[in-house]
Formats: sequence, C-alpha cells, structure tokens
Amino acid sequence: MIPYSKIEKGIRILIDKNPYEIVEASSMFKGRGHSVLQAKMKNLITGEILSKTFHPSDIFEEAEISRINCKFLYSHRDKYFFSESSDSKKRFEMDESKIKEIAKLLKPNMEVEGVVFNDKIVNINLPIKIKIKVQSAPPGIRGDRAQGGTKAVVLETGKEINVPLFIEEGDIIEINTETKEYVRRVEKG
Repeated sequence: MIPYSKIEKGIRILIDKNPYEIVEASSMFKGRGHSVLQAKMKNLITGEILSKTFHPSDIFEEAEISRINCKFLYSHRDKYFFSESSDSKKRFEMDESKIKEIAKLLKPNMEVEGVVFNDKIVNINLPIKIKIKVQSAPPGIRGDRAQGGTKAVVLETGKEINVPLFIEEGDIIEINTETKEYVRRVEKG
C-alpha cells in the first residue's frame, strides 16, 4: 500500500481497478494546518489525463506495471498491429481510439514500449524523441515573422507540425513525442 505522503511524480497507483501514473503532484495547505495534494494522473490504459485531489487519510494500492520492447508492424483501417521485439510471432493490436495522437507518429518497424497490466498489453509508449522525415514543406519566406518564424509541414506519417522556416522537404528532423514539437534538424534532405 502507498500512503498519501509517498505520492509523487512517477508513482503508479490503482484507482477503481485502473492503473494510473502520477504526472504532477503538488501540496496545497489549507487553513488550520490541513493539507491536500493536487495531482495530475495519466490513465495507463486509455492515456487520459485526470486531475484529482488527495487527502492525508487516502491510501492507495500500487499498480503492478511492467514494460516490454515491441515493434510497430503496420496499420489497417483504425487498427494498429505490433509484435514483441523478442518474439515476432507474439502479435497484438491496438485501436486508433486507444492510442490517439501516438498513431500519427508511428512508422513501420519503429521500436515502441508496450505497457503490461494484468499480463495484458494495455497501451504503448513512444521513445521521448524520434527521427522522422519531412514529406512536404512550403517554402519559408525570408523575413516572415507573422507566423513567429515557423511554418506547418507534413511528416512522412501524415502528421502536421510547426517547424522553423529553414526546414525543407526531405529533411530528417527530431521531434519530442510528449509535446509533439520540433526539436532539431538531424539531416538535411
């Protein structure tokens, strides 16, 4: 069991038999020495972020979560197919509704992390940073500051993101998968 005092970023707990990971936690003091903990939690099955207030009397059960290395194989309609890296015959699928924004960054043979809860793969995580090719980019107009010095490009997976004006079609860029933002250009196309 995990007491209120041990709740911090990275801790995994069960709430209503669902596993959650604490993303943010901050103490708030109320009158007469009473404190509460404001927390943002990520549901490890659905990926949904939830805000919750915890009180000193709260006690939680630890969520038994493990992670395995997997590989993205292909997608068909709104289903995404993966296999375990250690055994390509062990395959599983995820609905697009479950992996939402992650789906727009997946490319074949990409290494991902499977989240295992109750001996079942319930979700996937991408590496923090991935390299991806720019499929199409409008020309950057020198001196165009109306857009804040950025332009929208389409990645090889179909995802659209904002990048600096100097990025061109064919460039390989690095993006942060948590913020879905441009990090740097890795290779000029």
